[in-house]
Amino acid sequence: MFVVLLRFSGNKSQASQFMEGHNVWIKRGFDDGVFLLAGSLQPGAGGGILAHNTSLAELERRVHDDPFVAEDVVSAEILDIAPARVDERLDFLVA
Repeated sequence: MFVVLLRFSGNKSQASQFMEGHNVWIKRGFDDGVFLLAGSLQPGAGGGILAHNTSLAELERRVHDDPFVAEDVVSAEILDIAPARVDERLDFLVA
């Protein structure tokens, strides 16, 4: 399981220019069964994604394809979490 942090960079003012492509990229992540959750980092610091069903190398490639990352609107950090204990509703994360 992975947490992807997308923190705004100095090029934040260009976000609106790449928002459509970023939203398409997010939709593709959900459609591919990789993204479980996507939302905003508060207050207005960027975004976060919970991902699974992928390898670190595949996720790094996917993140690199995000127009926000490619255009330096955000900087990406990927945290690799090995779930050891989960609520039963999230059992699929440790399978």
